[in-house]
Amino acid sequence: MIHFALLFSRQGKVRLSKYYVPYSQKERGKLVKEVTGSILQRHAKLCNVVEHRGLKLVYKRYASLYFALAVDDGENELIVLEMIQHYVEILDRYFGSVCELDLIYNFHKAYFILDEVLVAGELQETSKKLIAKLVSEQDQLVEAAKMGTVDKDGTPLPN
Repeated sequence: MIHFALLFSRQGKVRLSKYYVPYSQKERGKLVKEVTGSILQRHAKLCNVVEHRGLKLVYKRYASLYFALAVDDGENELIVLEMIQHYVEILDRYFGSVCELDLIYNFHKAYFILDEVLVAGELQETSKKLIAKLVSEQDQLVEAAKMGTVDKDGTPLPN
C-alpha cells in the first residue's frame, strides 16, 4: 500500500503531496523535510529506493522534479517505479512535456490525474487512454460550467 506521494523540485519545494494514511500536520511537515532531505542528498548513480521509518521510499527524477512514493516494506520496488512512470506518462500526455511550472499553475489537474490513477493508496487505473478520456471530459465539464451551460450537478441546461 502507498502511504504517501510527494512531488518536489531539486530545491526541495513540494509541488504535490497526497497522503493515504492519516498523519498530523506536524508529522507531515517532518516527513516532507526528512524525505526530501534524504532523497536530494543521494548521488544520481545510487538506486531509487531508500529505507525510511519502516517504509520504502521509491523515487524517480524527471527533469527538475522528483516523484516519490512511500510504500510498505513488502511492496515490489519495480512495480512502484512503474506506477511512477505510468503517472508521469499520463502527465506528459496531458501537458505535452510536463515541467515544474505545469504542476505549479495546474496543480488541480495534477491532483485530479493522481486521483484517477491511485485510490486509497492502491493503483486504480492502468489504462492511459481511459484516464485521458476522463480528464478530457472533466475539462469539458469545467468549461461548460464556466459558460453557464450546465447545472451545478453537471446536467446540461435546456436551450
